[in-house]
Amino acid sequence: MAGNSSVKRWLPLEATPDVMNQLLNQLGLGLNEAECFDVYGLHEELLATVPQPVLAVLFLYPITEKSEEERILQDSAIKEPTNGVYFMKQTVGNACGTIALLHAVGNIASKIQLDEGSCFDNFFKATASMDPSERAAYFENDKELEILHSIAATAGETEVSKNVDTHFVCFTCVNGELYELDGRRTGPISHGASSPTTLLQDAAKVIQRMMAKNPPGPINFSVLALSGTSFI
Repeated sequence: MAGNSSVKRWLPLEATPDVMNQLLNQLGLGLNEAECFDVYGLHEELLATVPQPVLAVLFLYPITEKSEEERILQDSAIKEPTNGVYFMKQTVGNACGTIALLHAVGNIASKIQLDEGSCFDNFFKATASMDPSERAAYFENDKELEILHSIAATAGETEVSKNVDTHFVCFTCVNGELYELDGRRTGPISHGASSPTTLLQDAAKVIQRMMAKNPPGPINFSVLALSGTSFI
């Protein structure tokens, strides 16, 4: 989904493990560290099939009139970005998939090892002390990141179009709290207490509530888990 009314607009990413893992690997996260897996359903028995530990959850959902009303309402209550949470704004259209990955990886730095000198490594070192808007500006001018995103965006099986009405967000646990990270928001959204062992279940409850607010019909939802493969 386009972030704000930015001139720059990328191709959207397909919400599949193959596409996301290709991009993660090219950005500098080895598959021996972590990789994305499909979450086939939000009931306990299906959540139990997802490889653990889950380090982050990615959620693709449709932008609707209802979801936009909710976003505006929640934004009015968001305070300054919480200490310890890596967060950035989105100013590039359709870059939400890559920004969701940056939010995921940026908040699990102590649990994984990035390839030295990689795009991820350089990006996080350069933006560590920046505020969310400064990170967005750095992202917008990162040519290597843009190229790698473009390669991944054309690697999927579906027809690529810049005109999409879906959006990626990331759920992660930081300092015992579940956060929804969305570059279109004012800052991180807290959804209450969580833990590394319950992150998937806690995120699933929030996602179920979000899905329930949409009208019935052919609506596109996808859930992916970023799991630490070095622990498996």
